Amino acid sequence: MTLIKSISGIRGTIGGKSGENLTPLDVVKFAAAFAATIVSKKDVNPKVVIGRDARPSGKMVSDLVVSTLIGMGIDVIDLGLSTTPTVEMAVPLENAGGGIILTASHNPIQWNALKLLNEKGEFISGADGEKLLELVENEDFSFVDVKHLGKYEVNDTYLQKHIDAILALTSVNVEAIKQAGFKVVVDAVNSSGGIAVPMLLKALGVEEIKELNCEPTGIFAHNPEPLPENLREISSEMKKGDYDLGIVVDPDVDRLALICEDGEPFGEEYTLVAVADYILSLNKKHKNTTVSNLSSTMALKDVTESHGGEYFSAAVGEVNVVEKMKKVGSIIGGEGNGGIIFPELHFGRDALVGIALFLSHLAKFDKPVGFLRKKYPNYFIAKKKIELDLGTNVDVILEKIQKKYSKYELDTRDGVKINFDKEWVHLRKSNTEPIIRIYAESEFETKADNLADKIILDIKEVMTS
Repeated sequence: MTLIKSISGIRGTIGGKSGENLTPLDVVKFAAAFAATIVSKKDVNPKVVIGRDARPSGKMVSDLVVSTLIGMGIDVIDLGLSTTPTVEMAVPLENAGGGIILTASHNPIQWNALKLLNEKGEFISGADGEKLLELVENEDFSFVDVKHLGKYEVNDTYLQKHIDAILALTSVNVEAIKQAGFKVVVDAVNSSGGIAVPMLLKALGVEEIKELNCEPTGIFAHNPEPLPENLREISSEMKKGDYDLGIVVDPDVDRLALICEDGEPFGEEYTLVAVADYILSLNKKHKNTTVSNLSSTMALKDVTESHGGEYFSAAVGEVNVVEKMKKVGSIIGGEGNGGIIFPELHFGRDALVGIALFLSHLAKFDKPVGFLRKKYPNYFIAKKKIELDLGTNVDVILEKIQKKYSKYELDTRDGVKINFDKEWVHLRKSNTEPIIRIYAESEFETKADNLADKIILDIKEVMTS
């Protein structure tokens, strides 16, 4: 069982002992510390928006968070079953001081988490996260007296507001989507997407929708991470039916995976590539910029430059991508895990806007999804890891790898990334486990695998030197 405390919040497995698992005591401490950071800011309202995914522990965790916030003098706007991007949008619309999303994202059913947002509806900064962890460690927070308790309000209107805002985007071509007459299959892994995605598709004029695992019971029908090995059911349905597109979201609806008409995955890395291609094609008068993280496919760079734009990379993590996007004024960005960030709507990964933009792109392309996928450069990413003994100095290992490959172009903003010609390998240490994650990309699957394996051998070699 596990409890992971980080600058972005707390996540862990439900049950067990406090400090070792995500127990009611741990939830209360983090919620109280977060409330304390909001109360300490004189320029924000003592109000927090919360929302949750459908996992079974959600109601319990939500009740704990709500009561704690109220006890800290914070007013609470509860969206109930919602999505991460919907909560992100609601925070500034409610003029709130922050937000809490109760979701463990792609983690299995036994997990839950508190994801923390600032007053802009964006994940809190590293500095704010460090302050929060200090407050938690020292239990440095005070509850208010009975005369100053916060107020509680349920508001179930924001999912519709979110969808209305998506439909109002000039880049979302509702009429073209309606005319295309798409037949779509949706797998929402028995969480909030089972409400949100069909609701969006109907608003876009999609009339034929086959729903798989859309009842929000929270009992996930399969591993909730939208990777090809977990999507056999929807792939099988696509193969036996006359469908145009398969849509898969994770439990909190910030990651989007797509399935082609023949049941083959479009490729999670290529969700952002395709949507960026569409957005860039609509804005050719300007030299536009795009951003993804260091472990995402090179295809986004290729597509961006084909439109006369400029590509930038950022350290892994949504907060880092958003920071870079703001700095370079990106028109679109995100992460290779199917996370699309479209600043015109808000600065957060959003599967719902991704669906609307992709369908607009597909309607304009006017050919099957498989043909659209063939339009893009074909790269393969190998994702591996090497487990280390507890106490191993990972920084020393990375320094030795950096020295070994010093003649190549290196990027050390987030671990070590070694850039070769049309290939790269990225080594990142975990902040929670004694492992090094290794990502490698090449135009050939075997070369990506071999490159990752070569780096693993190099790590083993430097560990004994």
